Amino acid sequence: MSLIIKRVKIIGGPDGSNADLKDVFVGGEKISAIGDFSSKRADKVIDGKGAYLSPGFIDVNTDSDHCISLFGYPSQEDFIRQGVTTIIGGMCGSSLAPLLYGSLESVQKWGDIRRTNVNWHTVKEFLEILDKKPLSLNFATLMGHSTVRRALIGEDIRDLTKNELRIFGTILLRALKEGAFGFSTGLGYVHSFRTPYSEIKFLNEIVRNQNGVYATHVRSSTAGLARSIDETIKLATNVGARTIISHFMPIVGNEEAYREALQKMESLPERIQLKFDIYPFETSVLAIYTFLPVWAQSGGREVMLANVKDEWLRARIMKDIPKINPEEFVIAQAPDNEFFVGKSLKEIAKIYDTSSYNVALLKLMETTELRAVICYKNISTSLVKKAIQSKRSFIATNAASFPDIGKLLKPERATSTFAKFLGMAEGENLMPLESAIRKITAEPARMFNFSGRGEIREGNFADLSLFSITDGDTPKEKKVDVKSVIVNGEIVLENGIYTGKLPGKNLRHS
Repeated sequence: MSLIIKRVKIIGGPDGSNADLKDVFVGGEKISAIGDFSSKRADKVIDGKGAYLSPGFIDVNTDSDHCISLFGYPSQEDFIRQGVTTIIGGMCGSSLAPLLYGSLESVQKWGDIRRTNVNWHTVKEFLEILDKKPLSLNFATLMGHSTVRRALIGEDIRDLTKNELRIFGTILLRALKEGAFGFSTGLGYVHSFRTPYSEIKFLNEIVRNQNGVYATHVRSSTAGLARSIDETIKLATNVGARTIISHFMPIVGNEEAYREALQKMESLPERIQLKFDIYPFETSVLAIYTFLPVWAQSGGREVMLANVKDEWLRARIMKDIPKINPEEFVIAQAPDNEFFVGKSLKEIAKIYDTSSYNVALLKLMETTELRAVICYKNISTSLVKKAIQSKRSFIATNAASFPDIGKLLKPERATSTFAKFLGMAEGENLMPLESAIRKITAEPARMFNFSGRGEIREGNFADLSLFSITDGDTPKEKKVDVKSVIVNGEIVLENGIYTGKLPGKNLRHS
């Protein structure tokens, strides 16, 4: 199919932004030409009416694989409606492949794995199966550390033996050669928290040698943040793999440590390829078990649930639960217990007829069998803006896309991260629009080696986002309206209406 997008201001091309109105001709999957095509014919014409045309946005940290919605919701509309054309999964140490024994226990904290038929083991097999389940956008994956580690040693919390580490390295090398773009760790989670530096360094050397990316959910975002960032900087400096710190968010009460960590990263030499991703909102989305005391986050979900139910341990847990603001704690997902979705912990306490929020929390954990997901407002807005301006930041939703059915509370970041970011960049003068577009297109494409994507250039894949920016209700507010989205030359969103097309590709690292 041929397509002409007429009268647009191109932003994100090789020459930067262009105020002159131009036309873009798309032939098949790729951009064929840029210029004036007023007399040229095509199968389809979109009149841009002076709106911006940029490369499709790249979301470097998503959860649609964790939440299994890649399989049941191919349109992934929450991303498409934001202008996103490529998403990256396999983050925070958990991926859908490789699966040594066909088990998805490493993603059960996010999604209901009981309804998923696993008929793959390797990354190659996983991508081939996904090829048969078309998506509206492009998908790329990393290999998860916890996914493999738990398959190797089960629920044990211990160092790997030399032989186990050698096997792990072989599995990682194969995954990278079969299409995984890198490797991720979830060091803040119970199964990986005590992983020694030497193990991560060994595996990162394999990632570097295969020109991959290392993404890490660091060991601590609060009291241990300084040590966690120092460890990551040491790794990026000594090993040299391209590194991303996942959801590097400023937690309220820990602002000074965050400022210092941000300064450390910004002062690094440019040759050290260390980045972080962030979203422009003040709410975290957390697995409910993360509200347990750290000492109680041991073993798998079944072990933690048994601890919650144990009469003696329950009393100790109750005493050690971190302080929680009950009005800012809202249930986003509760499989098989949808009645709770949208309710705060304060409301839950009333339902359970208790004045103790800790009692209500433990009852909720028990009722939902630790499968609930929580929206918790705990992020410093002012520091988020500062971090967004950093040359080392990427923008990510850190969210999944779900259909608007059933009982589900979608966090804002799942539906409006990129519009919010661009509106802030323009309205609050955080950076020029061209720089903002590069931060969500060309720069992540370069980081992950997405060949032929991330720039509006003749010969590149036609992943494109057409959007306008208008004034909001206040002087600093700018509204971003994504009008049309093209993926691999096919229109998936036209004038705000999803077309039903599924032209996305499963990208493979090579």
